[in-house]
Formats: sequence, C-alpha cells, structure tokens
Amino acid sequence: MKGDRRIALLDRDGTLIIDKIYLADPSGVEFAPTAIEGLKLLRDAGARFILITNQSGIARGLFSEKALAAVHQRLREMLADEGLALDAIYDCPHGPTDNCRCRKPAPGLIEDAMADFGFAPKEAVFIGDGEGDMAAADACGVKGFRVAPGAAPDFLAAARRAVDYFEAGGAKERQCM
Repeated sequence: MKGDRRIALLDRDGTLIIDKIYLADPSGVEFAPTAIEGLKLLRDAGARFILITNQSGIARGLFSEKALAAVHQRLREMLADEGLALDAIYDCPHGPTDNCRCRKPAPGLIEDAMADFGFAPKEAVFIGDGEGDMAAADACGVKGFRVAPGAAPDFLAAARRAVDYFEAGGAKERQCM
C-alpha cells in the first residue's frame, strides 16, 4: 500500500562495502564495518534495498560492464548468505565530465528507481558516504543519512537513524526537482 513502503537506497563504495577504488574483482568485495548489522536492522523494520552507485571506472576504461556485473553478482551472493537481498541495482557508468543525468549528485538513478518501484520520496531514505549521495537524495526529496565523521559514524548508526525516520512517518512528500 502506498505510504507504507520503506525503501533504503544504498550507496556502494565506502558505504555498503569497503571502497577498493575502481573495484573490478569480485573477490575484493568486503562489507563495510557494521553494514550487515545495519541492513538486518533495516530489513527487520520492513525496508527493501536498492543499490545506487556511480561506476566511472567503466567510462575510464578501467573495467568492463561484465566485470561490474560480476562484482554485483558476488555482492548479491554475500548478501544472500546473510539472509539479505537487493531488489535492484542502478549504476551510472559515466565519467565526471560526461554531463549525464544519472551520475550522483544528479538525481537520475533515484528518479529511475522511484519510477520503476513506484515509491514516494517520504517512503525512502538514502544511506551514503559522500556529499554527492546527499545532494542526489535531496534533489528528490529523499531523506539522506551520511556515513562520515560528524554525521553517522558507521552504517549501523545511519541505519538506526533511518529506522527512526521511518517510525516517525517520514517527511512531507516532495517531487524530484
């Protein structure tokens, strides 16, 4: 039922997994500290998960779409081992100077997820580690929780804040700008 859904939009590198800088090898996937505990907390609060990630290594020629798919397949397998799952993965393969609509801080990936899954901004949160993550979320009226010094110290702390936000009923509905 609309208004009752809970969607956790998740950044990948530096948030869900340890940032290995242009990760192209599936064996390098390693969860960030407290990520699994935070995901389980969110899942138990009724959240579904959608990954939103910039992957400019493709545009830079550092790895292929096939390599990215292998990394994401490994991530899905590791999550499944923990009883968790991603509903979708949205990635931007463009570089920082490509002026695309999908590279965070642009809101394109979030807009696509909202259109595909039919959720309102107040039904979602975005957990990420960068200013671009927060800017993309803000552009769509989605509440952002940053994993960074001076904000949430780790994924679990951000997840706790997200659950509190959901329990409080979200925010006023806004549209992407």
